[in-house]
Amino acid sequence: MVFQFIYEQRNEFRVVKMCSVLKVSKSGYYKWLKKGNKVTKEKKQKEKIKAKISNLFYKNREVFGSPRITRELHKLGYTVSEKTVGRYMKEMGLRAIPEQRFVVTTDSNHSNPIYPNLLNREFYPEQPDRVWVTDITYIWTMEGWLYLATVMDLYSRKIVGWSTDKTMTKELPLKALARAINSRKPSENLIHHSDRGSQYTSKEYISCLEEYNIQISMSRKGNCYDNACMESFFATLKKELIYRRKYSTREEATRDIWDYIMSFYNERRSHSTIGYVSPNEYERKVCKGPKQTRGNQAA
Repeated sequence: MVFQFIYEQRNEFRVVKMCSVLKVSKSGYYKWLKKGNKVTKEKKQKEKIKAKISNLFYKNREVFGSPRITRELHKLGYTVSEKTVGRYMKEMGLRAIPEQRFVVTTDSNHSNPIYPNLLNREFYPEQPDRVWVTDITYIWTMEGWLYLATVMDLYSRKIVGWSTDKTMTKELPLKALARAINSRKPSENLIHHSDRGSQYTSKEYISCLEEYNIQISMSRKGNCYDNACMESFFATLKKELIYRRKYSTREEATRDIWDYIMSFYNERRSHSTIGYVSPNEYERKVCKGPKQTRGNQAA
């Protein structure tokens, strides 16, 4: 192309002279040059954004889709739409791990006292340490099952207590509860919500709650939606961590879960429920300023 030839020879000959000899207009050349620079600039910006998307995707364990990646880019000052991010991710072959079905098991075949459902699916408390939700799940290792008990503060969706063991006895959730109490030191305004499993209705567990004047709430029989946020966390944990690993030992799985909860989930993983920030970031912002805006419910 003539304009390309002029551009390549611009350091050897005057542009005006070459335009005259080659019978093309000077204004046409500069219009072509301006358009080319614009395309080059846009291409560089696209590559810069794609590099940042790739960095965020792998930094966050390959679990962030276009909605979360977009909001992380906004935090970094990039103006880009979710649709564009999704297109770039598709071009690069980046796809968040799809959700897998989560199976819930609860041993409610017992004669222990049952408490009313005080929570009643009110999943958005106004302050921290007003509602804790709890549950137990299981992880397969080559040594056998590993059981995980967790305590979540519904205000920020932060995991405030957790424990693991090779057996699913009442001591398992008691350890998680003790960690939560020691780290948060809640007031008498706290509601503790669980299912009707024998571990949570045991005399020892109920006595611990009563000792700290914690109000007791339990899901209705066979209704997993009454504890939806905890179920959602377990689904997220298994999708983003457990289903991607093969653990040789329970100790190996425990270390991995600890790292996921403490280093990633609480500290870095953004939640749509709390405005696409992490639980720790949400709590830090709340301490510094006015109440934050919540989004739609999500893990």
